Formats: sequence, C-alpha cells, structure tokens
Amino acid sequence: METAINLLSDKSRVKTLPREFYVRPVLEVARDCIGMILVHRSPDGEAAGRIVEAEAYRGPLDLAAHSSRGLTKRTAAMFGPPGYAYIYLLYGMHWAINLVAGAEGEPHAVLIRAIEPIRGIELMARRRKKLATSRELTSGPGKLTQALAITGQHYGIDLCGEELFLEVGERRAGVGRSPRINVAYAGEWALRPWRFYERGNRYVSVAPRI
Repeated sequence: METAINLLSDKSRVKTLPREFYVRPVLEVARDCIGMILVHRSPDGEAAGRIVEAEAYRGPLDLAAHSSRGLTKRTAAMFGPPGYAYIYLLYGMHWAINLVAGAEGEPHAVLIRAIEPIRGIELMARRRKKLATSRELTSGPGKLTQALAITGQHYGIDLCGEELFLEVGERRAGVGRSPRINVAYAGEWALRPWRFYERGNRYVSVAPRI
C-alpha cells in the first residue's frame, strides 16, 4: 500500500492531506506536521498558516495526555478514527486544536502550538486585534485558534473535509526537538522530547527558536 509520505512526495497528486497521513505513529505525524499548512474556511473568508510547532501526546500511558484519564465525553474524539479534530479549552479561556493520529482506539493526538501566517493575514489580525506583522498573531495554541476562528464548534470535525484541514506545505529549515511545554505535572513523561518546531522561525511559541 502506498504510504502517506509517498503520496506527499508528488504535490501534483495531493493538496489536502489524505487520511493516510494521520494513520501513522503519532511522533511521525507530529514531526511531519512541521511545514504543513493549517487551513480554515469560514464565512469571513479563508485563513491559513504553516505549522511551525507541534507536540505529540500518546495516551493513555502518557500522563501528559488528556486521554490518560480514560474515555470521557471530553476525550471521545481522541479514541475515534484518525484524521479528526480534538478541540479543548486551555485554562478555560482559549481553544486549542489537536489532530487525532494513530489507529482508532489509540487515543493519540498532535497539539498544534504555533503557525506562521500565510493567507488571510489581515483577517487574522482583525480577529486578534494585532498588527498583521506581529509575532503575537499566531505564536501559541490559543492565539492561532483565535486567528483562524477555530472554536469548540469544530470538535470532532473531519480534517479530510473542506472546512478545516491540512494542506501540503514545505519546511524552510530543520526541525528541532524539546520536551513539551507546561506539562510538569506528568512527571517523567514531561521529559519526553515530543515537541517539534521549525528552527529559526519567529512564530515558535517558546524558546529555543534556534
């Protein structure tokens, strides 16, 4: 069977990432997300950005993953088929988008932490009440969802559809790795180098950006 990586090697054959992209180990998906384009088409227009930072979560054993607490109404999307969105509130205030990966029943997901704006930038700036050139426009998981108008209404949406999806993009630099951000409560799991980022990109949320 042709793999997602082989499919992506010929950009004339695929633009929106196929389901096969997500049906792989979550660490591979997280790394391969770097450089891909997150797109949201809304009534206001289309906005999109290159993914420059992402984190892998491998529940239920991974204590940093929400799914480590088991199957609940909140985490149900993570236990479902890959290629769907798991959306949740950060600190009860800001939405965060995760891409469900792996196999159905494996509650694995990739948190998108930062994007570099590439389309609909003025629309993003109005939503964020920031200058279009500001690094703060999309340099964090809650910032990028506000810029793209992604909310809890998108929980469980099919990422292989035409409203919210990933598009083939390209990396402009090497990929760095580090422990994940703000998961100290997870003990030894917090030390896993499961955060991936594009080196040198100013939109990466937390140093190092080198």
